[in-house]
Formats: sequence, structure tokens, C-alpha cells
Amino acid sequence: MQLMSLASAKMTAKAAAILAAGALTLTACGGGSSTPAASEGGIQLINAGKLTVCSDVPYEPFEFQKDGKIVGFDIDIATEVAKDLDAELSVVDSSFEAIETGTALTGCDLSISSVSITDVRKAVMDFSDPYMDDDLTLVATTASGITDIESAKGKKVGVQQATTGAKYADENGIDAQQFEDSGLLVQALQAGTIDAALGNQSILAYAIKDDAKFERVEDYATGEKLGIAIKKGNTAMAEKVNGTLKRLTDDGTLKKFETTWFGETAK
Repeated sequence: MQLMSLASAKMTAKAAAILAAGALTLTACGGGSSTPAASEGGIQLINAGKLTVCSDVPYEPFEFQKDGKIVGFDIDIATEVAKDLDAELSVVDSSFEAIETGTALTGCDLSISSVSITDVRKAVMDFSDPYMDDDLTLVATTASGITDIESAKGKKVGVQQATTGAKYADENGIDAQQFEDSGLLVQALQAGTIDAALGNQSILAYAIKDDAKFERVEDYATGEKLGIAIKKGNTAMAEKVNGTLKRLTDDGTLKKFETTWFGETAK
């Protein structure tokens, strides 16, 4: 997920969501013990017995609410980390601005929210090993005649503003319609107001995976990788998280999570 401009209304909504955390099975950062408590292996947790994870909800299919619970690809991974720590998972709804600047980690043990690993972000937080490649893809309606980036020129192509998808479209001569967030982009694609969408594979592959009128026509390697954000210098936590990711990779669980949330087209 790339940084995008956040309207004040959205920030207000996030604040309201955190205040209503109890009703939505979210746990506020201030809840429980305010003094870090030791967990197994000497790892310090902000709240005793709980792994407190900040995430920008909703960002489907990584984290969103379903039947009163927070679910998604990131949440499945966070659940496994908590299990290896012998702790209960507590998810805090945070703005992505707080997550990508590292300020969310003042009240959370980890941030997991489709966070792309960048040098700028590594200056203020540490990252786990990458848990997913998230290059770009171009998806289009089967009736659009779009087969690659060249044939998309002159067509109605949508992108999420302030993302690598928007930059790639511009660099390749696509006069794209920009949307504030991925949800609006996907809605426009499904409503037929745009012919195609250019963006991260994770979001767009999920959006079209069960709809035969769309196809994934071309992928573009940009080197984007997603990681779990960890407080700067917390090597014990980083080692524990990386251990969980290795276990999930080695036993095939991570691939199962990918197939569940992104379909067989997931890279």
C-alpha cells in the first residue's frame, strides 16, 4: 500500500472507529497494562498476554470486517505470529498515515497493513522479511479490446492516486482517471465506468478473481514487497516474526492464505 492524501473526514472516521473499538472487537492501544510486559522468549509486549497489531481497516482483502470480525490475509498472518508468541491477537484500527510514518508503533507491537518496504520507511521502523511480492497488474473487461499497456492508450483506465500504479501509467502515456482509494477504483471497474484498472496485483487480482467478465492482461515488475513493521531496534520481535514467516512458507500455509484471499492468479 502506498501513501495517499488523507482527507480530514477520513481521519475523523478513523478516530471514531477507535473510540468504538469495543463494539467492533477492536482493542484500543491504551487498553490493558500501560507498562510493557514480558512474553515468552523475553519479548516485550505492550499489553500483557496480547499481541497488539495496528492495521488500516478496511483494506480488502488484507484487513476488513466480516460478520463482526476483522479478517483478511494480513490478519491470518498476524494470528499465526500471535500463536507463536502464545498471545492473544488484538487488532487496532489505525490510519495508514500513522502506520507508514511509524507513529502507530508507539501504541502497537507491530503494524501489518499491506505496507510496502521502502528506504524512507526503513529509516523510522524495522521490517520483517518480505511476506509477499506486490508488483503491478493491468486488469480489463474482456470486451474492452485491451491486451497490453499500448492498447490501453485512449481507453478509460483508472488508477489509485499517489501510488506506483499512477506513476507507471503516467510514465507509459496513459491519461488515467485517478481515484482516492482502491475501493473506489474497484467500484468504478465493476460498474463499467472505466475499461481497465492499473494497480497492485494483490488488490486487483482479488477484485476480479470470481468475475469472468474481467481478465488480468499484463503484469509489470516493480519490485514492491510487503513486510511487517516493527519498532526500530526490536531485534527479538523481528526474529520471532521472521521465524513465523519462515514456518508458514516452509509448510505451505502462506501459499494457502494467498490462494484463499487472492485466488490462483496470485503471484
